Amino acid sequence: MRYDTVIIGGGLSGLTAGALLSKRGIKVGVVDKSYNPGGSCGIFKRDGKIFDQGASMLYGFGEKGFNAHRFVFNCLEEPIDVIKHDLLYCVNFKGHKIHFWPDLDMFSRELAEVFPLEKENIVRFYKEMEKMYHHVMVENPNYTTPDETDKIASLKGFLKHPLSYARFLTYLNKSAKSLLEKYFTDPEIFKFFNKLTSTYCYSTVEESPAVLAAVMFVDNHIGGSYYPAGSTLFLPGKLEKVIEENGGQMLLEKEVVKILFQNDRPAGVRLKDGEAIYADNLIYSGDVWNLYGKLIDDSHSTRERRDWARNLVPTYPSIVLYAEVGKDVIPEDTQPVEMLVGNPDELDESEVTVYICSIDDKTLCPPDRHVAVAIGPTLEDWRMESREEYQNKKEKEKDRLLSVMEKRFPGFSKAVYHAEVATPRTIERYTNKYRGSVAGPKQMLGQHMFKRLHTRSEWDNLFFCGESTVMGTGTPTVTTSGLSAANALLRKSGMKPFTYNPDMKSFVNILDKPVTKESLYSGYSEIEKSIMHRASACEYCEHPACIGIHEADIRGIMRRVTVGNFTGAKRIASAVREKGVSLEECEERCIRNMKYGTPVSIGEVLHYLADDGRSVL
Repeated sequence: MRYDTVIIGGGLSGLTAGALLSKRGIKVGVVDKSYNPGGSCGIFKRDGKIFDQGASMLYGFGEKGFNAHRFVFNCLEEPIDVIKHDLLYCVNFKGHKIHFWPDLDMFSRELAEVFPLEKENIVRFYKEMEKMYHHVMVENPNYTTPDETDKIASLKGFLKHPLSYARFLTYLNKSAKSLLEKYFTDPEIFKFFNKLTSTYCYSTVEESPAVLAAVMFVDNHIGGSYYPAGSTLFLPGKLEKVIEENGGQMLLEKEVVKILFQNDRPAGVRLKDGEAIYADNLIYSGDVWNLYGKLIDDSHSTRERRDWARNLVPTYPSIVLYAEVGKDVIPEDTQPVEMLVGNPDELDESEVTVYICSIDDKTLCPPDRHVAVAIGPTLEDWRMESREEYQNKKEKEKDRLLSVMEKRFPGFSKAVYHAEVATPRTIERYTNKYRGSVAGPKQMLGQHMFKRLHTRSEWDNLFFCGESTVMGTGTPTVTTSGLSAANALLRKSGMKPFTYNPDMKSFVNILDKPVTKESLYSGYSEIEKSIMHRASACEYCEHPACIGIHEADIRGIMRRVTVGNFTGAKRIASAVREKGVSLEECEERCIRNMKYGTPVSIGEVLHYLADDGRSVL
């Protein structure tokens, strides 16, 4: 099998690169070990309730600020519906509930109430950071990684605002603490900012580069935080849609175990099942440890390079609680995203960020419930061999996280209908993230920015994107890395890259809150809405009984139809028909039929796809 470009890893960065290249007519194959694309951005279901498995707070969809997601969807000309949260989030800090308002003046006033001795300094700090941010990031939009930045465009910006650019550049190799010390003296406010950097980039103010902190302290207020209407299934699903509509292929449940070389040059990949896939170019979107520790043979790299990769410090492993609770236990003034600071003096396991996106999106669960996802660090050793010991530890961690939630939401534990935990081993199993470190190498001084993987590799036909690269962690940053990888490949191929145009049509639609089943799929016809709602009833089971002896990918069809990817769904449905699969038998084996006697409407969905939408349901 051969492609123009093979992309190793179907997370957001790889999907972004694949979608953009497909849009330019390049034949792309995206290989991922999971049955769902998206990496940390995606969902799973439990009895119809939707849980975001990782990323829930998404930046980069706004009209202002570093809006990489908006730019990509405008380039792809692919509509996507999103919800804008009223606030960035809330931080529960030492008995104070600090609201992160979009208006920086409003936020500064509220923060000054918590730290009154620093009132004037808080105002001055945010005013100066906002001014620099506008001059460097907003007035001259540049959706690329620093290692791929257009020097002429940067020079124009520098000449227009030399002082802001000069200040920005001085932050490259200084710590966030050194930046804050120019403004503040109260030790308590340093503890507060420490919690912000640990949330933004998984590092302390002593570790965090000032250049990253300065941008993040301002950007998310201006750009805002968002959630894809209907769940995070829609973000990777829309990118997959563009890939398949433009002739690309998703090679799911296939794990790359080796990068193949010919004449000391990358030529393709070897899959776990032994299959070889060849391509003119490769884009790798996984982590740096897997790259040099597994995929590239030692004969094609240097000991120095391998040692460098091995010695990179990872972010701390994460543990995640997924819970379905009664609606009444969550107060009306709760924000969809809240950070719970258990210990303000240091980073420990009591620090948890809680996502309750069902506050703004009512499609995730029944009206009398909420789904909550709580993620935080785990300092435990999860490398035990005994399965019994592992399961016991999971139960212990579930109880601990429920107790953390109980402190913020009294009665939470008794209101739980379902709760389960994902450990670092779970995260590594499903996403290939090294030891469950969700953000790759820590974004700390000494291994930040240009000291990480660059977009271009040692070879001119192997490109990198994802959390191990220059941009680091976060959905808009990995999206930018995917965009840069695509553009670097396009330039190499003599094709037009994707660049900012102020007259670009917007394809990002912001829906009114709360989103309901009735308001979902606003841009589709009534018959399309009907079929998409039918498909969305699928549980997307990890081990689906409906596939039968023919191993028909019913799950993949339903997932694609749910997000409006009819082209990809039809391609798979055609293969199902060729196998002579009995749709009646598929419905009989459907887990929803076994539990409730009402299966997913598999037959109706596939008949619709076979008839090109002409039939009336």
